[in-house]
Amino acid sequence: MANPPAVGGPLHVVRLTGPIFPPGDHERAEVARHGWRLTTVGGTTADEIVPHLTEADVVSVVGTRMPAAVIDALRASGRCRAIARLGAGTDRIDVARATACGIVVMNTPYFCVEEQADHAMAMILSLARKLPLSQRLVEAGDYAGARRASSTNPRMSAMTLGLVGFGRSAVHLARRARGFGMRVLATRRNMAAPTAEADALGVEMADLDTVLRRSDVVSLHLPLGPGAYHLIDADALARMRPGSFLVNTSRGALVDEVALTEAIRSGHLAGAGLDTFELFDPLEDGGPPGVHPLMGLDNVVLSPHVAAGSNRSGIDSVDAAIANIAAIAAGRWPPAEHVVNPDVVPWFPLGEGAV
Repeated sequence: MANPPAVGGPLHVVRLTGPIFPPGDHERAEVARHGWRLTTVGGTTADEIVPHLTEADVVSVVGTRMPAAVIDALRASGRCRAIARLGAGTDRIDVARATACGIVVMNTPYFCVEEQADHAMAMILSLARKLPLSQRLVEAGDYAGARRASSTNPRMSAMTLGLVGFGRSAVHLARRARGFGMRVLATRRNMAAPTAEADALGVEMADLDTVLRRSDVVSLHLPLGPGAYHLIDADALARMRPGSFLVNTSRGALVDEVALTEAIRSGHLAGAGLDTFELFDPLEDGGPPGVHPLMGLDNVVLSPHVAAGSNRSGIDSVDAAIANIAAIAAGRWPPAEHVVNPDVVPWFPLGEGAV
């Protein structure tokens, strides 16, 4: 591999902000503490972004899409060493193209595992206790109707939670569910992986079909990787236990939302809690009331991709991203768990161990 060209001056971080994710005071202070130069770019299309990337040593990003055209511009500049995602999911970044271009893609996978578990548990409780319906009836003055509806609420300790994916957020949710006396099943891609953590929590590992058929609540905890698009499609929804709930705090496109709407409206499912969407993404598109077919239903809880939010998670994400960038600036690999494309051969050589 040829030696990279010399880059003078402080490390230049170009921060893609999109419409609503500018760097906060803590992030700016951390960049300044390291002596790096920071440029913010608010565009969302490749044409808007690319002209600002020619002098980027690292691009940091929250939610802005980075398709192949943007990645190619980074490589053509001869400067960009890495893309630093402030967050976990990288489905908006063309990781394969970055890998081909020798650009390291990094993320902060564990900044919000507690918050995501809290949010999923809150949705489960809200659905099981019929809180959306109860509020509507109370606001309408129908106290008797709200009381009647509560007579069919399931007892939490008699319910089974099924986890699709068994990473850290799922483990945290399992702890919370076990605290309510729920039985917990889980499945994951690598069913041969060690089960010590599951065993300690009393979580039963099973295949996806078993989780779908035996769970009163199915909660999704996996990235939108290869083979995961519409993992929960019409067939999967049909295999779910009648009267069960679906909760998705991961990625919207894991679920076929048209099929989900039909499963709920037909009565096959008792309801759903969604924090992420494929048909309607509040982070980007906005839209009038009722733009999504699941809006306005008394057995659906919707939130605008805020499961990660807390007064601590944002700081943790920034700190992890800054540490990743600092490793790259020093010519080192970031922590292995933070490298999204470990098979990349960096055009800008990295030393001090391997991922």
